[in-house]
Amino acid sequence: MSCLQDGRPGRLRVAVDATPLLGTLTGVGAFCSGALSALARRDRLELVAYAVTLRGKAGLWPALPKGIEVLGGLMPARPLHLSWSKLGTPPIELWAKHLDVVHGTNYVVPPARRAARVVSVHDLVVMRYPELCTKATLAFPSLLRRARDGGAWFQVPSHFVAGEVEELLKVIPERIRVVPYGVTQGAPAAQAARVGEGIGGEPHQHSVARWLPPGTSRYVLALGTVEPRKDLPTLIKAFDALAGSFRDVALVVAGPPGWGSEAFDAAHRQARHGDRIVRTGKVTDFEKDDLLAGASVFAYPSLYEGFGFPPLEAMAAGVPVVTTTAGSLPEVVGDAAVLVAPGDPSAMADAL
Repeated sequence: MSCLQDGRPGRLRVAVDATPLLGTLTGVGAFCSGALSALARRDRLELVAYAVTLRGKAGLWPALPKGIEVLGGLMPARPLHLSWSKLGTPPIELWAKHLDVVHGTNYVVPPARRAARVVSVHDLVVMRYPELCTKATLAFPSLLRRARDGGAWFQVPSHFVAGEVEELLKVIPERIRVVPYGVTQGAPAAQAARVGEGIGGEPHQHSVARWLPPGTSRYVLALGTVEPRKDLPTLIKAFDALAGSFRDVALVVAGPPGWGSEAFDAAHRQARHGDRIVRTGKVTDFEKDDLLAGASVFAYPSLYEGFGFPPLEAMAAGVPVVTTTAGSLPEVVGDAAVLVAPGDPSAMADAL
């Protein structure tokens, strides 16, 4: 039996920011979904979800595990973030009473009158490479400093990020907890069908063959939002360098467009073998599993990473991984991948 802050015996009442579950599910959304699913199975916890948004809040219900309460009331993101970073108010108790803990899952944790506070920091690219970030993201450092000064705990996915938080945000090590993320086990590569077929040779309704250019039967796969930090133009250059020697190989880039699409498109236009470079756009979970199962190799040329879900997903599917030495990636993949320096197309081509 736990003892709560006001001396009440019983379950801990925890408010969790579920905003990352709205819209396209990114790596942060995958973390949030997995964390909520696991926490919902803990008998000692009573979970309530909140969303810092004026739009789309109704979308939380289908995204949440059963039994999780959704806080009512309007929580507009822009004015709240500004007020929280400058004034440290209003507190989360304005929307929820009798909270023991509030967990901000995406760099922002609301101020609180009594509840202990935890904030998840997935990386600090906003401080290392602000030129790679959006305007909204640039507000995170001031919010994190406010949380630090208010005694919040910092949850990070890797020892690399723990070091970044200690160095750049001046958070004392005693307030930092490393909790690595995980992925669900996909279909192992041993069960993967040949391209265009399902298990046992039967037609597969989610076959990746429809994406592959004529004359190709193997492919290098990249997953993720098209944004500058992922450095997909370097991957295009690497593929272009090897494509002449491997004429049956294509490059498949799967993921939603981001604010780095222009650089990707320019590199694609300049590629000599651009006709074998396929950009699928956003894919479903089923399509992602099939793409992983059929891939010959997975490429992840990131310039900076606090964790790195996609390489882990590829390894879970039994697919060979080529990635960079940037950030936490060596820590995450260990000796189970080929590592190259970031931004080096020749090294990436050789590794592939």
